[in-house]
Amino acid sequence: MGAMTLTRDARALMFSVLASSVFAVGSLVWGFFAGSQMIVFDGLYSFVSVALSLLAVWALRAARSGPDERYPWGREVFEPLTIAVKAVALAGLCLYALVGGVMEIFAGGRDIDAGWAVGYGVVATVVGVGVSLVLRRMSRGATDLVRAEAAEWMGDALLSIGTLAGFGVALVLQLTGNDALARYVDPVMVALTSAIYLKIPARLAAEGLREVLTMSAAPAVRDQVTALVGDIAREWALVQPVVRLSKVGARLDVDVVFLVEAGSAARTVEEFDRVRAELDERLRATGLEPSLSVGFTADPRWAV
Repeated sequence: MGAMTLTRDARALMFSVLASSVFAVGSLVWGFFAGSQMIVFDGLYSFVSVALSLLAVWALRAARSGPDERYPWGREVFEPLTIAVKAVALAGLCLYALVGGVMEIFAGGRDIDAGWAVGYGVVATVVGVGVSLVLRRMSRGATDLVRAEAAEWMGDALLSIGTLAGFGVALVLQLTGNDALARYVDPVMVALTSAIYLKIPARLAAEGLREVLTMSAAPAVRDQVTALVGDIAREWALVQPVVRLSKVGARLDVDVVFLVEAGSAARTVEEFDRVRAELDERLRATGLEPSLSVGFTADPRWAV
């Protein structure tokens, strides 16, 4: 299953790289003819995404290489680390574009070919929605890296709709003889779009750093695992199970400590192993892929 998942994930990421490459080149050329910094910014954003998507492909392969002497716990942390790096790079580009847009507004705006710009808005919206839908289909059962790519493309598509509306306003202003006002449309959209784009890397950074710092897994996963552990504890008369879990890339680290008392049904090593096996089987039956550590103690001090 691991090899199959890797192949599917790698295909999805490479599809995103190819789409971003074509879109980036097209945006830069289109932006040059339209005289639009907004379109050029979109192209530069896509170029950065290409480089970072290639980094994501490398991180995915590294994460699936398994543990070794240098990385005894595996390299799964490369996945959330890559997401965090990607978020920081995209945030830097957005801040740069935001400052540039504000400076152009104070400098009196910029002349653009609104007809070319509207055409770009239509194409960008169609491409963004199409690639996002394909990646969403490919991301079912895939890694966070692929889901992050799909979310990023959908965010691009939504912002492209706003860009199309803005260029439509510029075209109307030009056709009605309000060229002075139309000059401000492009830099205003650069400033607004780059500010809105900042939300995407901010969310990705929060998600990536949460896993890099091995913080607790999402509440839904935590509740699911805690409920399963509680069921096992009741069946074997084990009390006060302590559950710790964190998600790092595709790996879910689950640490459980059961308190064994005189009335517990599990009191031998063989019985403890049966509890471990049963817990592992039930967790995997839910679709989780846990890295499981199960301990048993008769002293409550060691169950904390």
